[in-house]
Amino acid sequence: MKVIEKINRLAKDITETWDPKMKWMWGEALLGYALSLLDEHQHTDEFTPFLKGYCDYYVANPPRVDQSDTSAPGLITYYMWKKTNNEAYKKLTDRVIHYIMKEPRLIEDSVNHLGNSLEGKFYPKSIWVDSLMMFSVFPARYAKEQNDQDMMNVAARQPRIMSKYMQDPHDHLWYHSYWTTWKTHYPKRKIYWGRGNGWVIAALPMILESIGEHEEKASIIEIFKKTAHALLPYQREDGTFETVINKVGKTYRELSFTALVASGFLHGYRLGILDDPFKVAGKKALYAVIDALEEENGRLVMPEISGPTIPMPLFPYLGYKLIPKGKNWSYGLAALIFAGIQDDLLSKNG
Repeated sequence: MKVIEKINRLAKDITETWDPKMKWMWGEALLGYALSLLDEHQHTDEFTPFLKGYCDYYVANPPRVDQSDTSAPGLITYYMWKKTNNEAYKKLTDRVIHYIMKEPRLIEDSVNHLGNSLEGKFYPKSIWVDSLMMFSVFPARYAKEQNDQDMMNVAARQPRIMSKYMQDPHDHLWYHSYWTTWKTHYPKRKIYWGRGNGWVIAALPMILESIGEHEEKASIIEIFKKTAHALLPYQREDGTFETVINKVGKTYRELSFTALVASGFLHGYRLGILDDPFKVAGKKALYAVIDALEEENGRLVMPEISGPTIPMPLFPYLGYKLIPKGKNWSYGLAALIFAGIQDDLLSKNG
């Protein structure tokens, strides 16, 4: 079975068994976005009913848009607004746009990752690597298609700002967060969380594909290439990456991170930014995840996905190492779909 066929089967198994009334949250948002991209890629409407059910639920139950993680569902509502011309979906999308453009800035043009949410009142004011995917991919795509230059500037600035505060100048890997009160990245020591770097490597080519010849383009390409070159040596023999990147053999292999690296490497190669070793490594990572898929009750399941992770104020290494693994976490499924699409695009384009 071809990779894209397995991806389709996994996506169908999910949408046939999951309730579309998923959370208005980052993981579910990325899964919905990945499903929309799969439909776009294959010129189908296979997953439209599922995504419609999601949007309809939040039309009837308006959500809070109060942090980067709750702005990510704009990826779904915008897609469905374009597809159906439903004004109610536009109103949901406009709530996300308002947050992105009007939320007070914490540092330069970046917002507090936890925004004005309840949890944001208790956690140190900070920017997180996650925001490159959760806060920046949607406005880049929206701005391109709606010709919104102000929003494009916001989206295009995020990689440079976040690299300045969270990318190690020597290792070129990324810390999880930057705490503005203490003016330091966190963790303070060289502990690099896998999936956080995965968000970076997968999101940057998505942003690049939307921003055209924006003045930030060269900077983003340079950041992307440095990140890719920094990640490559940490790939394990089996093709996977570990949940703490630079502690190979001391933590555990983590398949959402592995799939995000596959997506970023293959996407970067397809855009002509990365060269052959990254295509090879990306395919090796993708096939490792595909080979790890399990059958349960006649349906495909993705295992070895670490649970939601925050930068722990104390003992950050153990905070990453001890996060338990689970199956079919929404964001892991999204990562694999992203990678599968890039692999199929490469196959079709030679």
